[in-house]
Amino acid sequence: MSDIITVNNLYKIFGDKPQKAIEALNKGRSKDQILRELKQIVGVQDINFSVREGEIFVLMGLSGSGKSTLQRLVNRLHEPTSGEIIIKGTDIVKLNQKELREFRRNNFCGMVFQNFAILPHRTVLGNVEFGLELQGVDKEKRQEKARKIIKLVGLDGNEDNYPSQLSGGMQQRVGLARGLAVDADILLMDEAFSALDPLIRRQMQDELLELQSRMKKTILFVTHDLDEAFRLGDRIAIMKDGRIVQIGTAEEIISRPADDYVKTFVEDMDRSAVLTAGTIMLPVKEQAFTGDGPRTILRKIRRFGLSGILLTDSKRHLKGYIKAKELAEYVEKNRKKENLEMDKSLIHEAASVERDMPLNEVINVYQEADFGPIAVIDDQQRLAGVIVRGAIIAALSEGYEIEPKNGEPVQISRDDEKLANEEKSANEEKSGDEKKSRDENKPE
Repeated sequence: MSDIITVNNLYKIFGDKPQKAIEALNKGRSKDQILRELKQIVGVQDINFSVREGEIFVLMGLSGSGKSTLQRLVNRLHEPTSGEIIIKGTDIVKLNQKELREFRRNNFCGMVFQNFAILPHRTVLGNVEFGLELQGVDKEKRQEKARKIIKLVGLDGNEDNYPSQLSGGMQQRVGLARGLAVDADILLMDEAFSALDPLIRRQMQDELLELQSRMKKTILFVTHDLDEAFRLGDRIAIMKDGRIVQIGTAEEIISRPADDYVKTFVEDMDRSAVLTAGTIMLPVKEQAFTGDGPRTILRKIRRFGLSGILLTDSKRHLKGYIKAKELAEYVEKNRKKENLEMDKSLIHEAASVERDMPLNEVINVYQEADFGPIAVIDDQQRLAGVIVRGAIIAALSEGYEIEPKNGEPVQISRDDEKLANEEKSANEEKSGDEKKSRDENKPE
């Protein structure tokens, strides 16, 4: 996935001495000191980030953090003091006004604002087609396009209504539809849902995620609401005093806060709603294959001291779970058979979750499971890892950190080994049985 927006060394100083302010910043002076001493307002300072094509990138911060200023700089509604803003390979800082207007028309869907910014004297249809009208699209074509977008955002039947006749949520849909109608690649949304009450806001977030799954726009979304940022953002940039202090996924930010500010910011977040099965899963120590005989499977179980083992086919598609105690009893009962085959009644249905399932839902699955670890499967239904009780407990603890290594599944970085080893084992009660050891070494 390529970068569609890249920002390098970007500064915005409001005032008549911008270069002095930048020099002072580079010498370590704070935003507040520059305001007191130089009467210059630092909008953003030394901003570096990129946005990938088709992702929702959220600018998150408290009032005055610089998030809205930064978004306005991205399409040059504010003129940058210095730095680069590269959109689809073009540094728009270098464009003259005529070139900039043309560039915006072809690449930006416009902006969706907190206060909707829809035109009260125009109908829903008139508002949605407005951007196309400015582009010079003829009436028949722009109205046809506008009607399709109106239907897409769930406003069909309201084409002839005026904004005053609509609820707040419906008005916000009009603003969103107007942005989408232009059909450019980049959509800018500034506190777009902040004016809505909580229920409608949640519905609009759902609408946006649903639309994004189909339209794959690149969205730069500004919010002060951490829950909204974590819910919508593929990645999130947390801002303070005009700087970006951390960029990452919701899981990365809540599990590895960059500093005390971010740690304080996220400390009240419900970790179980942010972390996922893929975040906390452990590597599979051992697995059984459908071609293995019962004695081979028992050897694997005993080698790692497991209370059971997950069964897959040769392509790692999950086929079930085998309990150690039941298998040991079966092998013992049939110890005189040389070519012992697997009894299908020993293969139980395994509890499984997908990698992106939130931890709070994983906990529900774990509580309902009768036995064994939870299998984590990837988008091709292959076994990717396991979740045990110790991993869940560790993930819910404040000291938990993600420690990915060379693309391997995430390990637990806490002293919860004895909890994570709860898989140990029902077969230990019979571990001294020498006859079993001899039977295991017989050919299948």
